[in-house]
Amino acid sequence: MTSSVLIADDHSTGRSELRHLVQTIAAFTVIAEASDGAEVLEQTRMYRPDIVLMNLCMPRIDGVTATAHLVRFTDPPKVLILTGSDVDSRLLDALNAGASGFLDKSLSPHLLETAMHTALTGGRVMTPAAWDSLIQRASASAPGLDKAARDRLAQLSSSEHRVLELIGAGLSNAQIARRLYLSHTSVKTYVSRTLTKLNLGNRTQAAIFACEAGVSSVHCEAD
Repeated sequence: MTSSVLIADDHSTGRSELRHLVQTIAAFTVIAEASDGAEVLEQTRMYRPDIVLMNLCMPRIDGVTATAHLVRFTDPPKVLILTGSDVDSRLLDALNAGASGFLDKSLSPHLLETAMHTALTGGRVMTPAAWDSLIQRASASAPGLDKAARDRLAQLSSSEHRVLELIGAGLSNAQIARRLYLSHTSVKTYVSRTLTKLNLGNRTQAAIFACEAGVSSVHCEAD
């Protein structure tokens, strides 16, 4: 069974190049294209893609705003942001909005396939250096935990606390499962409970929270 992909880029050449790239990967099929963020929302409602490959800068509705809308859909697609640079302040906004990560537009078919599989299994998609830079930038500008946040942290079980630590290190659900010798379903449950107890909307917010709380190091080695 193949996974469906929606391509969003305001340049027709960019859409064409990415479509040809995806077509070389047997496990994925392009089912729709969009030239701006408004079309992304329309096409997603119509075709229900598994993954949206989206340019950051687009007319009418940009990639960050479109991502924020997409993650509120029932059974939302995974969003991967396309960029020509590794680290950009807008990329952090996109991650906070719910994107699974970002990709360089010049990537190879193998890296694209790996990235899409990673996103579908709940992982983050970016280089370790870029992840470190983004989280450190966010943590440096954050005021730290207030009493209410510390109280929420204290509500976590030991397993949830460990999961939060590994989210902060940038590990995917599959990597956390291997590290803690848990099933993938159990990890998803712990992640969901952790986000709920901490009143957080997504994994990136959880990673930033972990760094602010001092319970994780962004330099932790991934599996």
